[in-house]
Amino acid sequence: MADRTSADRIELRGLRILAFCGVLGEEHARAQPFEVDVDLICDLSAAGESDELNETVDYGSVCDRLVAVATERHHELMEHLAHRLAISLLADERVHEVDLVIRKLRPPVPHDLATAGVRVVRRR
Repeated sequence: MADRTSADRIELRGLRILAFCGVLGEEHARAQPFEVDVDLICDLSAAGESDELNETVDYGSVCDRLVAVATERHHELMEHLAHRLAISLLADERVHEVDLVIRKLRPPVPHDLATAGVRVVRRR
């Protein structure tokens, strides 16, 4: 049988978080909006069979964890914040891989730039 964990995933899109992240003075002075998308690679077969929440990764808890990590302190770089978010999700032993994108929704640049972001992939 093929390894099902490589194809199964929980997808979360568009989680909005107000957080402090950036190197500019204005980014230290006020929280700014970020958007997070995350794919959690995990085996969903047990939950598919049982229809029981305790057999899967609860995406409500995932959102709670992402918000807690993002807001617990100031981060200078989105790369660092993205890494910390992804690693925090790997604390759940059912998660084998995290593919996470974080976007700054109002990047402080003098250009018409809709978002600035980074993507990280972290594996067990």
